[in-house]
Order: sequence, then C-alpha cells, then structure tokens
Amino acid sequence: VCEADNNRDSESEESEEENPADMNMIWTFSRRFQLSVPKLASRRRAAQELLSDLLQVSHSLFSDSFFPVLEPVIAVGSACEGWSPHKDEDVVYCMFVPLKPPHGYAFHLEPDTTQEMPQTSMRVRVELVCTCTGEQPDQSMLCFIHHSEEQPQRNQVASLLHTLCTGPYLDGEKIALWFQTFVISAWSVVPQSRDYSMKVLPSCRSCKMKLMKASGRSLFVEMVFSVQQGDSDIFLSSQPAEAQFPPSTTWLESYAVAEAKFFRHVSMQAPRHSCHLKCLRLCARLLEGSGLSIYALKTTVMHLLTLIPLSEWQHGYLLIRVDDIMRYLRCCLEEKCLKHFFFGNEDMPEEISLPPAFQGAEPLNLFQHLAQDPAAQTEALQKFDKL
Repeated sequence: VCEADNNRDSESEESEEENPADMNMIWTFSRRFQLSVPKLASRRRAAQELLSDLLQVSHSLFSDSFFPVLEPVIAVGSACEGWSPHKDEDVVYCMFVPLKPPHGYAFHLEPDTTQEMPQTSMRVRVELVCTCTGEQPDQSMLCFIHHSEEQPQRNQVASLLHTLCTGPYLDGEKIALWFQTFVISAWSVVPQSRDYSMKVLPSCRSCKMKLMKASGRSLFVEMVFSVQQGDSDIFLSSQPAEAQFPPSTTWLESYAVAEAKFFRHVSMQAPRHSCHLKCLRLCARLLEGSGLSIYALKTTVMHLLTLIPLSEWQHGYLLIRVDDIMRYLRCCLEEKCLKHFFFGNEDMPEEISLPPAFQGAEPLNLFQHLAQDPAAQTEALQKFDKL
C-alpha cells in the first residue's frame, strides 16, 4: 500500500509563516463542516462519573453473589477519543465494562469455530474452581466443588449457570437484560437522578441509556460488556457490529480499548493545537455517501499518525494532512488493501499491550472484500472520485 507523499509539501511546511489563503480555506472548511472538534471531554467525564456511581451501587448489592464482578469502565469510541462523525445531539458515549469471574468461578476463552465472522469470535466458558487451597481462603464463601451438599451453594451454582449462561457459556443477552433491570431499580439512589431523568433504550446485548435534563438537553450513554484477553488491551465484546447477528454466546474481538489508548498517546505527544482530530471529523463528512466505513478512515489516520511526524500535524497543516488522508485512502482502494493497524505493525507505541500472536501475525486486509469482487472495487473508486 502506498504511503502518503509528503515531498510535495516540504517547501511550504518549512515556512514559519502560515499562508493567509490556506488559513482562509481552513476557516471556510471549519464553518461549512462545523469542524471545531466538539467539547466532548466534559460530557465524557459526566458519563464516566455516572457509570462509576452505578457500579459502586452494584458492588454493594452483588459483592457476595454469583454475578460477574464489574470492573471500572473504559471510555472507547470516537466521542471518547475526542472526535465524532455525528452531530452533537446524536453522539453516543460508549463505555466498556470489563467482566471478571466471581468468587469460585473462572472464565476460559474458547475459539468459536462454529461461526464464520469477519472478525475473531470466541465463547466464554464458565467453570467452577476449587477455593479450598488458596493462600487466604475466604471462610465466608464455601468452595462450590467440595461443599456441594450445602443447599445455598447449590442454589448459587444453579443461578449462575441458568441465569447468565446458556449451557456452560456466558450469554451476552442475559447479562444485558440483568444489568438493564438493575439500572432501572437502582437509578433513584445515584446522585445523577437529581439532575437527569433516565430511560433505558432497547438493546439486546448492551445497556443504552438516554439521560434528559430539565432543559431538554440529552446525553446518550452505552455500556458494552467485555472480557479482557489476558493482560492485553484487546477485549471480547458483547456487542456485535452492525449487520452481524452471531449467537448470544459468541463474543467478538474488539480493538476499541487499544484504539482509545493510541489516541491518548498521540494527544500527549502531538503539538498543542494538533489537527488530527479535526482531520478525522472533516474527512468523515467528506466521505459521506462514498460507501467507505468510518473504521477504514480511522485506520488510515492511525497509520499516517505513525508515518508522518507529529510535529507536522499542527493546525496550519490541516489541508495538507486532509489531502494526505484522501490520497492514502485512494491508493488503498487501487491496491485493494488496507492493513489492520494492530496486526504485525512495527510502529506500535510501547504503551499498547497486544497479545503475542498479534506482533508476528500477517496484517488483516480491511479491503479484502474488494480484492474478491472487482466490480465492488470499481464502484468504490467511482464513488470516491466523485468526492
């Protein structure tokens, strides 16, 4: 896949003075496309605080139960990364809620070979483990395996397997229904209930909430349940992508946490007035109707952020960087190849933790469908050239 051609811009970028014509064009784009990156940080913090308070209530209710342990939320997705392709009123603040097994249980990840999905799919097997021989055995919780004659313990085992699992596997739909029910019953005790009215929106495998202030302003929050792969930044998600309908016991590999971590890394290293988030927002608007996914655009920008020095993403370079992004995408369409960012990438920041198998893996091709369908590639190029 071709890399962005920066040589044509070297003379203009060496100048310390910003070109007035370029700045006027940037201003025009900003006005027409509402390019000022939304002030998402404060609303993201509000969403995180709300979910932290809800999880605190859940811990007090479920600490000695068979329900999964809910870990602190992780903000993911474009809105939490500092940009969004959507209008402000349509932005959804997505939070991953990692699940850990409760006392006496273990989660084992198994490849789901029964499904043909475009991304890795797995199932989470729930198994009992012996707790008699730990360094500090919990005397208040009897071992489920060796004290099965205790009636309360038998009831707990049955509740876990039949309430939140289908067979031995963790069921995303049952977990979502359990948590939605909890949110409705617990809403009155969280501090935010004084400022917002809340409605749980329909969702099979996540918990979507619409929070409304008296002024009429709304805040949309979605909690997606996840299971971490080892100690890495790669998780299994309960929420499938659009147009995918796997069984409720199938959990799909997600790179959202690693992506959010990458954008935090870039924000810490980039110039104060870096334009990379504005580039994402502008290009998302430009690509409307092209048939190209937002994820393809995001992957392109992540590649270019490692190829082009971060010092060259200052605000005055906005038009140049947008041109680089569009040229890179055009080249990928011609080559029918856009490499996934997290597989076999030697430019990965050290802060991002990936499973060992990712490092030497052959990069996935996000445009594989174009390689297999010449007519689709031709149509994609034609739509792109009309932009």
